[in-house]
Parts: sequence; C-alpha cells; structure tokens
Amino acid sequence: AAMPSPLADTYKLFINGEFVDAKSGKYFDVENPANGEVATRVSEAQAEDVELALDAAHAAYKRGEWRNMDGCERCRIMHRAANMLSQRVNEIAEMEVMQTGRPVKEMKAQLQRLPEWLEYFGSLAMTFEDSVPPFKGDYINIVRRVPLGVVAQLTPWNHPLLISIKKLAPAIAAGNSVVMKPSELAPVAPLVLAQILTEAGVPKGVINVVPGFGVSCGAALSSSPRVALVDMTGGTPTGRIVAAAAGRNLVPCIAELGGKAPVVVFEDCDVDVAVNGAAFAAFIASGQTCIAGTRIVVHKSLYESFVEKLTSKLEAFKIGDPMDINTQYGAVICKPQLDKVSEMVDIARKEGADILYGGMRVTTDGLDKGYFYYPTVIGPVTTSMTCWREEIFGPVTVVTTFETEQEAIDLANDSPFGLAASVWTRDVARAHRVAQALDVGLVWINDHHKNSPASPWGGTKDSGIGRENGLEAWRQYTQTHSVV
Repeated sequence: AAMPSPLADTYKLFINGEFVDAKSGKYFDVENPANGEVATRVSEAQAEDVELALDAAHAAYKRGEWRNMDGCERCRIMHRAANMLSQRVNEIAEMEVMQTGRPVKEMKAQLQRLPEWLEYFGSLAMTFEDSVPPFKGDYINIVRRVPLGVVAQLTPWNHPLLISIKKLAPAIAAGNSVVMKPSELAPVAPLVLAQILTEAGVPKGVINVVPGFGVSCGAALSSSPRVALVDMTGGTPTGRIVAAAAGRNLVPCIAELGGKAPVVVFEDCDVDVAVNGAAFAAFIASGQTCIAGTRIVVHKSLYESFVEKLTSKLEAFKIGDPMDINTQYGAVICKPQLDKVSEMVDIARKEGADILYGGMRVTTDGLDKGYFYYPTVIGPVTTSMTCWREEIFGPVTVVTTFETEQEAIDLANDSPFGLAASVWTRDVARAHRVAQALDVGLVWINDHHKNSPASPWGGTKDSGIGRENGLEAWRQYTQTHSVV
C-alpha cells in the first residue's frame, strides 16, 4: 500500500499568527515533480492579502512587544523554536521531497543543520554589543543597532526551508517584523516554520507567510512602499525586476541570485577526491542550486582520466523515487525547467560541444511521469559557448582545460556571475593564492557546497547584492541609531 503523504490536502496563508484563506478563496496546485501528480493545494495570496499581511506586520512592530523584548528573551524563544524544529526535521524533509523531487536522504541531511541558524542568530540577539566610537570634544557617542521595521522576503523553491530560515533568523533576531512570499512551487515548509516560531513564543504578526505567484503576490510585496528592506533569492532576471521595484521606493534590496561556479582542478590534487567533489558540486539537488559547480576547469594532463572517472561515477548513480532512502539523484522541479535543461543541452550540441555523459531525459523504471534528466557532462567546451556563459539551473556541467595557474584563474573568472568557486589542490600556498584571485563571494578549498550560519554568503557581479549569514546579515537587518 502507498504510504500516507506527509503533506496535508490543503494549506492556507499564515497572517497574524493564524492560518487564513486568501480573500479570493482561490487555491493553486503544488505538483510532485517525481510523478507529475498534485501533492497539495495552497491558498493563493494576491495583492489584497499582501496588504493584510503588511497590516499585521506593522501592527506587531508598532506594539513593540517583540522588538522591545530583552535580547536574552528573544534568544530563549529562538532556541526553543530550534529544538521544536529539530524534532520535526524528518517530517519536514519528507514534505520538501514531495514538492521538490530531491532525494529524501539529501533533504534530511540538509535540514538537520537548520536549527543552527535559529541558535546562532538567537545568540546574537543576546550577546551583540553596541558601540561607543571616539567623538571629538567633550562628548560621548552611543551607537545602537536598531531594527529596520517591516521587511519583505522572497524565497525560492530549490532549498525552501534552508533559504527561508537563512532570511528569517537574522530578521527576527534583530527585532523586525516579516512578510515572506515563498515560491509557489514549494511553499509548505516556510508555512510550517512560521507556525513553529509562533508556537515557540514569537508574537503574532511578527512573521507572516503569503504563498502566491510572482506576478501578483511577489510584485505587490517587492514594490510596496510599506517595507524597509526587500531580501530575495532567485534568478538574476527576477533579481533585476525586484531590485528596480524596491529602488523606486528607496527601499534597499538584498539579492542572492544566479551562479556558474567554477571547480578548479589542479594537477597535484587527489583525483578521486576531486572527482567526487565535482560530482557533488554539480549534481546535488539535480544541479538546481546557485552555487552548483557547473564549470569544471581541469589541468590538461588530467582531462582524460578525470572525465573517465567522473562519467563512471555518474553511471553508478542511483536515480529513482526520491522518497526511497537509497536514491542518490532526484528530479528537476517542473516541466518548464526540464524543457529549459533539454534546450540548453541542444544548444550546446548545435554549437559543436560533445555530450560526454547524459544529455537526455530519464524515461526508464516508470520515471517518465516525473521530470528526471540524466546528470550531464559536456566537454571540452570553449568560453564563447552558451553552456559556459549562461546559468542552466539543472544537472549539467561543462569541462574545459588549462595549462598554467594564471590561465586557470582567468577561466574561472570568465563569467558574468561571481557567487562561488572551489579549488582542488594539495598545495596550500597555491590554494590560497588562487582563492584570493577569484572574483567570487565564496571559495571552498578541496570541498564544495559548505555553509554555516556564521559564515558570510553572497556574491559579486550578476550574482547579487548583499550577504546572508553571520554578522553581515545581522548588520543588514539593523540600522545605526546614534546619540551624542
């Protein structure tokens, strides 16, 4: 018999501490990408619902119960929420799988870490020290960091809970109120998170979640003059629209956008470790991450053996039902995304690149009902090819070669994006020399995809504006108030 679904049949908007229907009464379907079936139905927020959520957030901020609460009490509530979230990690992971098509093993591993964000930022609320800078003359200058007010957050479908918690934790720790619009493709986990935080003691109205579509709900939120900050994660074209909308109201914007991370493999690396790293970098979440290692820049002498080891590793990947604990590789999010991946691979073929592995949809073992695409390796490519320059946001990586260290650096930096990169070498001096030379926000040495709440996260160039995590995020969610 089929297992009961971890998802309820329907979910509502979360406004002012309770679940409410959208004013229009409309619901939208959320699809399970592994089989194309409807996983659940969710209330569809539109502009009028966004206004109600903003009303609730402003009323809560004005009441001041949360922002004026002692930092150690806010800390206690966030730590309580972290414990409550820990107890529900496996259940929420299964909810995520049903909406994203990512393997349950992968989701559980990711979600286990997420309570740390609530713990870290809760601790900051308790321990952050304001400053007394030097001031000329017979004066004392007290500088406090105070909250911004009501902030808007737009979160994506690829890591629904991770990215929601990355944004919510610093926002509420600092005393702000929040209206969040999760992606319509995977909106449930942020609703559950809001409920957990409210049960833990965050006052009603501080956290509001309005699932809906970008064109109505997202546009209303990002263009609202009633917010003090817009923080979004998504694709670069959306980021430009959101930042422009916020800018018209003189509202600052944090935008974590696209990427095309290089995986730079030097001749002195441990090849097996680097191959495993490259496969992990490119194909976790079926390549649907902003930091996916989608450009492998490998030393010429290693090219043949590297590609051979990588393709044989991919042949052994267990592709299948994402709810099966043994599945290593899942679906892409939806039919339009599957079509985009196919189209980008076709363009690579037309431009003369060789498909070294994959390059087609998975249709065996009954997976034709879902949106599965084989992990794909293209190479050797040239830097003028579309697949080198453009973000595909799917399970496709491209390979090119270099001979000198400078050439490796130049290739790695030859991108409109600058989010992340990894460097694979046994030479410590080289690792740091090359890392310093890369025009990106994040570099991993002999690793990839690593994230921690205290470590700043964000990019350069078309990869966005601002940073998540750490004191950087805390500062972005506060402003100085100076008394002389």
